[in-house]
Amino acid sequence: MEMRDAREADAARLAALADAPQDVMRNLVHDRTVRVAEAGDEVRGFVSFDARERTVYITQLEGDSEVYDALLAEPVRFARTERMAVEVLVPETASGMHSAAADAGFERVGAGPEFDGERTTRYRIEEH
Repeated sequence: MEMRDAREADAARLAALADAPQDVMRNLVHDRTVRVAEAGDEVRGFVSFDARERTVYITQLEGDSEVYDALLAEPVRFARTERMAVEVLVPETASGMHSAAADAGFERVGAGPEFDGERTTRYRIEEH
């Protein structure tokens, strides 16, 4: 598994993984830090994040559940290097993401907002 920065050419695959319009994913690549997990020539998943106010916010995590650990490691590594906290919201029904967040060292800190009627849980790693 190789991790790399997303490119505009990845927009179609990111859109398929996220079930989102391709132009939205193209904008995501330009507006956020986006890292992809690639096996061979196939993008298996991606994570997008941005940093503000001493916290790295993971804005999207998509793909095969087998790559969640590697994907979450990217923003966690960035946060540690910059001595920032890192936070992720996990949809209630995404059991693989809950496990991956716990495995990555995130602590459950409470309920997050609802998105499209689905509850989320807020996970956080405090500043190091």
